[in-house]
Amino acid sequence: MMTEKVITALISIIAGVGGALVLYYLLNKLAERLPGRWEDRIKPYVYILPAVAAIGLFLIYPAYQTIVYSFANRTSTEWVGLDNYRQLLTSEAFLQTLFNTLLWIVIVPTATVILGLAVAVLADRLRPRGEKLTKTIIFLPMAISMVGAATIWRFVYEARPAGQPQIGLQNAIVTALGFDPVVWLQQERFHLNSFWLMVILIWAQVGFSMVLLSAAVKGVPTETLEAARIDGATERQAFFRVVVPQIWPTVTVVFITVLIGVMKVFDVVYVMTNGNFNTNVIGLEFYNQLFTNGNAGFAAAIVVMLMVAIIPVMIYQVRQFRAQEAGR
Repeated sequence: MMTEKVITALISIIAGVGGALVLYYLLNKLAERLPGRWEDRIKPYVYILPAVAAIGLFLIYPAYQTIVYSFANRTSTEWVGLDNYRQLLTSEAFLQTLFNTLLWIVIVPTATVILGLAVAVLADRLRPRGEKLTKTIIFLPMAISMVGAATIWRFVYEARPAGQPQIGLQNAIVTALGFDPVVWLQQERFHLNSFWLMVILIWAQVGFSMVLLSAAVKGVPTETLEAARIDGATERQAFFRVVVPQIWPTVTVVFITVLIGVMKVFDVVYVMTNGNFNTNVIGLEFYNQLFTNGNAGFAAAIVVMLMVAIIPVMIYQVRQFRAQEAGR
């Protein structure tokens, strides 16, 4: 079975890469047959045509179809207008899902940036070998899929009845201190269980934040820091008034990148709780509506709302990139 999968994967890679090479070769040959200046005029479009076609086929068309289906019934056979949006936005369960997603949006990117910046600054103070080792260890979770990360953290939060051996790390500590085990993922008060799920994503994303912010901090000119110290600034003042303003574009990029990922979070919640105990998020709600409830109309409406929410963030990020490029 494993051999068959490996062979299939190799054939797919060879066919995909080989097919692309053959396609570009044929298009180039056709462009070379054009007379005069037409070759120079057409050839750039020939090279971008496959990419544009792929974007249109696999991105633009599905997005259009999703918008269309969001105005249809659960089987996409009759038009229902805005009923899908109206029912979702008046549903207490869906509003609670939106609130949970909002908590993720507020907490996870902020915590990721703060922790990533703290680790970057503190690790830079170590000796070169210690800095490399520390950053490697912190970056390792980025190499793990989110399903794998959630599986690992299930053993951290695992809870067994009192009196039984606790294999969950947190409950092992709690019971060792003389307290009863806690079912961490069922603690709905103050959304504590959602917070425990957020910890998993923060743990996985801090390494990404650390790498980018560490590079930005190292890029701050030492002359500006020395000038601030000469003027009597403390290390804290120099950091917040000199370093942070100069790395702020990178901070913004990291925050927005993590934010976009958080708005689509699905796998962590699906693996850990499947949205039970008031931990549901909008990405998981889409999955449940489409594959569990079989309601394509609700699922499409959820995706459209998610797209509408993400578009302003992406526009802002593009403007930030352009501002950075213009400032260089």
